[in-house]
Amino acid sequence: MTGLNPLQTFSIWALPVLFAITLHEVAHGWVAKQLGDPTAQRLGRLSLNPIKHIDPVGTILIPGILILLQTGFIFGWAKPVPITWSNLRNPRRDMALVALAGPGANLLMAILWALIARSAPYWPSTWLARPLFYMGMAGITINIVLMVLNLLPLPPLDGSRVVAGLLPGRLAWGYSRIEPYGLWILLILVATGGLEWILGPPVMILQRLVFTLSRTG
Repeated sequence: MTGLNPLQTFSIWALPVLFAITLHEVAHGWVAKQLGDPTAQRLGRLSLNPIKHIDPVGTILIPGILILLQTGFIFGWAKPVPITWSNLRNPRRDMALVALAGPGANLLMAILWALIARSAPYWPSTWLARPLFYMGMAGITINIVLMVLNLLPLPPLDGSRVVAGLLPGRLAWGYSRIEPYGLWILLILVATGGLEWILGPPVMILQRLVFTLSRTG
């Protein structure tokens, strides 16, 4: 997205980032409800209203800074949807399914944004077509990054819930004890460039696959 100033870049990325983070959390709550836990619904967290899910730091500050600095690497997070583990019909299995719902929602959104980008050249107004195409490209990127990031087996990311659901009880308990240090590990990886090194290859492969849906010729 060359030739754009920081304000234009922010305007293009803001909506895809907001949707990516919000729908990721709604997907967790919706699947939990289907599996027996209505906690998220009772607390009003199955809403598509972004205000219900915004975390001032993870949803606004961090992504906003990364967008304005044009770092080329953008991620963020929303307020986690509350899940009552004991309400689930099969807690170990169902927590893994609930965890997979968020990245799954991001994959579906990436595909949807690719189709939006593909449709952009057919809009009658060129004034709208160009930003719509760029927004579609941004939507693909942020959703792929969030999907791959959340599938990392690092507590409290979604991938760790899947791993915990597959491990025997004692091993799962020991593995979950890493969680208080997970955010610090993630921040160290961000600061040292390790996170980009880990995420780079799978993100690039998935981006190429989804980008093919956005091609018009």
